[in-house]
Amino acid sequence: MSRDPIAETIASLMPKAKAELTELVAFKSVADFEQFPRSESEAAAGWVADALRAEGFQDVTLLDTPDGTQSVYGFLPGPEGAPTVLLYAHYDVQPPLDEAAWATPPFELTERDGRWYGRGSADCKGGVIMHLLALRALKANGGVPVSVKVIAEGSEEQGTGGLERYAEAHPELLTADTIVIGDAGNFRVGLPTVTSTLRGMTLVRVTVDTLEGNLHSGQFGGAAPDALAALVRALDSLRAEDGSTTVDGLTGDAVWDGLQYEEDDFRRDAKVLDGVELIGGGTVADRIWARPAVTVLGIDCPPVVGATPSVQAGARALVSLRVPPGVDAAEATKLLQAHIESHTPWGARVRTEQIGQGQPFRADTTSPAYAAMAEAMSEAYPGEEMQYAGQGGSIPLCNTLSTLYPHAEILLIGLSEPEAQIHAVNESVSPQELERLSVAEALFLRKYARS
Repeated sequence: MSRDPIAETIASLMPKAKAELTELVAFKSVADFEQFPRSESEAAAGWVADALRAEGFQDVTLLDTPDGTQSVYGFLPGPEGAPTVLLYAHYDVQPPLDEAAWATPPFELTERDGRWYGRGSADCKGGVIMHLLALRALKANGGVPVSVKVIAEGSEEQGTGGLERYAEAHPELLTADTIVIGDAGNFRVGLPTVTSTLRGMTLVRVTVDTLEGNLHSGQFGGAAPDALAALVRALDSLRAEDGSTTVDGLTGDAVWDGLQYEEDDFRRDAKVLDGVELIGGGTVADRIWARPAVTVLGIDCPPVVGATPSVQAGARALVSLRVPPGVDAAEATKLLQAHIESHTPWGARVRTEQIGQGQPFRADTTSPAYAAMAEAMSEAYPGEEMQYAGQGGSIPLCNTLSTLYPHAEILLIGLSEPEAQIHAVNESVSPQELERLSVAEALFLRKYARS
């Protein structure tokens, strides 16, 4: 049986897709301009803008968002009376972490063992390419049957909310009948999945001070209050004995009713070392999709190399709290700050500062767009039915869009399946997933236009 013309077209476009992803991955577009040059992010934004113009998009604009970054917008008009679909991705990426730990350079797309490796290859520069592939396939096979808006964010990974604030100030810009967020992923390679819930997040910086300056640990240790030890005590209070998150006043016993994540599969996907226990209670799905999770992202303290025998006068930490659907992120932030402040020992001076926040999200999976996507995915993945899963990560823009456009249907798909190892060293994308999801998106746009 011959392949669908859409699938044939996308298959023929994969070499170009690899070349384009190579160019896009090469930009060190980390939106933390204390670590990476602003010019890298601006160049990546320019690349996306040029790609949209080449596909006939109108009104292509670099939006200067309130957090000092740029988002890329473009509009492709469809047939008269056709619905409008907003396609989202982000071109900014996480820092590469320890570059020496990468098997190949993080900003050079490298093929190895059937996957393409590079920072942002899956999260989410690959999502930009996925949208382009789907649109090209439609143009080559009768035209794009809907009006399309594309928005490529420039600071999603930093959680600084630039695009959210811009959208709130310009609500007409991103209005659409349906929104496809290309920043999620299949439950596993080859199993088509839409993400129906997202945890929200908050970032809090914690500063503890106890002394006017560091002291000799031999002369003063044992009585002088150590700021680093006080910080460790406060952070330890955020977890129960089994590792469950414990923030005073924050409920942590919700359950996930849906696709389950077997513990052995999770251990393999997360690369948990032999003999090391998983943390928390309930099912894995409960823990990563339905319950809060605190993570200490970093601590400012002396490194082991070069450390002196000193009692520390001050210490800082950056704490992330993932907020499950049904919980207000602003209220969770207040509870987290109050908890840390009340559990800091010895009367140490403690300051907490919120530096990022995003609300959780829950989709309406009964909408016509979901029916169209289910049909499209079953065709793109023969023999498989579309599954619904949660995602422990956050896409704060989702909740902003659902608030601004309450009648819009929002679907989350993407390339960040477990083997992609997003945010870690050796991030990669499956070219087969890129191809199949691009087919699914193109078929979805065609089916949705007819619904």
